[in-house]
Amino acid sequence: MPAPAPASQADQPMTHLASDSPRACPVRSSPAISTQNSRGPTVWPVATTDVVSDAKTEAQRLLSVELQRWVHVAGVAEAAAVASRTVADGDTELLIAAAWLHDIGYSEQLRGTGFHPLDGARHLRAAGASDRLCRLVANHTSASVEADARGLARALAEEFPPEDSPTADALTYADLTTGAHGEPTTVEDRLADIYDRYPPGHVVHESIRRAEPDLIATVRRVEARLAAAQPR
Repeated sequence: MPAPAPASQADQPMTHLASDSPRACPVRSSPAISTQNSRGPTVWPVATTDVVSDAKTEAQRLLSVELQRWVHVAGVAEAAAVASRTVADGDTELLIAAAWLHDIGYSEQLRGTGFHPLDGARHLRAAGASDRLCRLVANHTSASVEADARGLARALAEEFPPEDSPTADALTYADLTTGAHGEPTTVEDRLADIYDRYPPGHVVHESIRRAEPDLIATVRRVEARLAAAQPR
């Protein structure tokens, strides 16, 4: 398991993630999946000019030791690339970067509150990521509902106010149409799998139950936008 980066390195600003207006990038094919990092942790920013590459590098550093989580994240990034047809041209890279990073808060290296959207967003903010990227990660997939159940609603809302946008919708769509093993799925099957993995009474199970109507409505909005959008 890779050792955490030294604090002096991990606190360096993520210069390539600091822009709120990233360049548009082409829709990608299925991302390559690698669980090897022979040089140990990669300190962000790496030597690229691509916010998506930096996001993937950081996600791999933090999550590749958890193979199932990593393949899910890779699948979400692929789904986000497809869903990018529904967002403004300037938001394409932002969306795909957020997809790579949406679950980094599950990493043991970042565990603080135990609520992964907030822990991940705080890590990104401390490292100098853009405000919108932090807010997208913090609020993906109706995170506010679970935050309320955990007594973290005020902290989430004050630190990372949610945005109501096609980009936020597309991130949730990508998460909810990608299965636990990275495979494409329907929102109904994705929710059923979550209910199977987290028993009744668990905060995740109960929060997703409460959020289900909004989650399904979000997926339907994006599906309608995809049907109306011309391929780029």
